[in-house]
Amino acid sequence: MIPAEITPGLDPFLLDILTKIGLSLLIGVLIGLERESWRQDKKISAGVRTFTITCILGTLSSFLADYVGYAILFITAVFVGINCVIIVYEANVVRGRSGLTTAVALFSTYLLGILVAKGFFQIAIILAVIITFLLIEKKPLHSLAESLSEREIIDALQFIVIAFILYPIVPDEPVYDVVSLKSVILIVVLVSAVSFISYVLLRKTGVKGGIAYSGFLGGLASSVAAIVSLSNISRTKPSLIEHVYVGSLLTVVSMIIRDLIIAFLIDTSGRVTFLMIPPFIIMSLVTYLMVRKAKNVPPVQETISLKSPFAIVPALKFGILFTIILVIANITYSIGGPLGTYATALGGIASSSAVTASMASLAIEGKVSYHTAAQTAVVAGIISTLSKPVYMKITGANRLFRKVAFYFVLITLSGIASLAVWNYYISSTMI
Repeated sequence: MIPAEITPGLDPFLLDILTKIGLSLLIGVLIGLERESWRQDKKISAGVRTFTITCILGTLSSFLADYVGYAILFITAVFVGINCVIIVYEANVVRGRSGLTTAVALFSTYLLGILVAKGFFQIAIILAVIITFLLIEKKPLHSLAESLSEREIIDALQFIVIAFILYPIVPDEPVYDVVSLKSVILIVVLVSAVSFISYVLLRKTGVKGGIAYSGFLGGLASSVAAIVSLSNISRTKPSLIEHVYVGSLLTVVSMIIRDLIIAFLIDTSGRVTFLMIPPFIIMSLVTYLMVRKAKNVPPVQETISLKSPFAIVPALKFGILFTIILVIANITYSIGGPLGTYATALGGIASSSAVTASMASLAIEGKVSYHTAAQTAVVAGIISTLSKPVYMKITGANRLFRKVAFYFVLITLSGIASLAVWNYYISSTMI
């Protein structure tokens, strides 16, 4: 709302109404212009004027409800709903096409107008941008959906339904004052969502991008699973070892990106993420230089195979691992302080993301310092990097192990050295 002091000649009440109507107009125009852009290809049922008026209608009806009763909201909602039904009928029956997008977008615009009337300006603007983005990205989103199997889509829906059915019924109080089940569910959903986005991109473009590209995207979903899958390729197709080598190096970079994203999603203040960045940047630069020195290998029509992160079993495994690390971190911190917490970094052998998530959770709860949480997360990433050649030795060709072991050790040493320098700098500035 514009402060009354800026416009002393206007009544504050009138100014409030005009501000809300103006914002509703802009939201309607934003969404309507996207719908109008389809006019070149085909006849549309609702364009920029319809969407703009509908958004203003939502604002006006919500405003009038305080004076003439909430029946006005019911009447306008029914009116907009009937028009949406007509749009669906015209598109699906009269024109013989299929789709509900325009009708749903129109009714959503009406609801955004109500949000504006109630003063939820930021929420209304954010939702308007999201809706417009989804409308614009129709073809890419449909293409991504088509790349997933029916089983994978069902897995994702099952996981989300189960997670959010459990979330409301679990108690708010931490179990034994250690683990909050609500937090565990939310964190598992967040981490699985990050992994699933990478998984979808891998399924869509992995083969076209080649093994190196697949290694990077696969590492965003799960660096351990990506390494194992790459190692299997080196054993079954020895001629692709050079490609596997590059792909395996890129899993380090994607692991770092993934851990930083997870840290920020859990600790939105960004403090844990900021303290993790310097050592991780050095590790990424060293890895990049190694990739640059690799032989120029042309892309091959090959990709890695991963399980859907939204499948119940992988999500459950991550949730159990995260909970175990969280419990151990609480116990070790109570016994040995920050030094005890560092022991949980060994969990990076299985999943550096689980360690990062648990440390960020403990930091925002005030159980460990942000510095300790970031240090432990970085050490987990270093341990995860050092463990990758071990997985390659077990599951891949001996030639691959001999080729990559030195380079992974070098990346690990660069991480240790940069972490030591960064910690010295932090300690010296805090004194």
